[in-house]
Amino acid sequence: MSGVLHHFAFDPASRAARLALGEARVAFEENAVRPWESDCVVATLNPSGMPPVFVTQERERPLTLCELPAILGWIEDQSPGALLPTDPVERAEARRLVHAFARRFNDEVDAVLLHERLEKPLLRLGPPEARALREGRENLKAHLALLEGLLARRDCLAGRRLSQADLVAAAHLSVLDFFGEVSWSNWPALKTWYMRLKSRPSFRPLLSDRLAGLQAAPHYTDLDF
Repeated sequence: MSGVLHHFAFDPASRAARLALGEARVAFEENAVRPWESDCVVATLNPSGMPPVFVTQERERPLTLCELPAILGWIEDQSPGALLPTDPVERAEARRLVHAFARRFNDEVDAVLLHERLEKPLLRLGPPEARALREGRENLKAHLALLEGLLARRDCLAGRRLSQADLVAAAHLSVLDFFGEVSWSNWPALKTWYMRLKSRPSFRPLLSDRLAGLQAAPHYTDLDF
């Protein structure tokens, strides 16, 4: 299996796709895109214009997988159990958490903090607003507390083994960590879990992601931070 992944390096869904393909040992080439530009190739591949988009072949026929749910579903079809537990309770929990990140975490945290820290500088929309940053950070604390509670009694987010939930969560948190938005010392179980994720081979390419004009937190590339 192989293909081309069109992605934006600081889009959490794109990062999750890169992690998932890496963990499933799917060979892929990366095409980094800027989805806000009018000539972005993603606009011709996905009606929504949003990355990630994975282009591959299925029985010698072209196959275009638009956005993260389609990519995760395809991986599971190709390699059942690769990124979802075989235990039905843990599978349900993994899917619940993936959906929670796609909806609540995205709406309450990413749409606020990443808009202020990432989108505004890239699109030249002015400086971050203090009120919005406070709101996003308070929302982030609530979500981190929930994750800390899960990891205080589990090896991985959905249970005993690595799953889609861990990869999606790590993708979201890694973008926030780039900007130094996660106070890891306040969340010891979450920090230990993230250190394990950060040390996996699939994660290493994410640590080299950079954008001109954006400064990574000093600890961003450290495996033992």
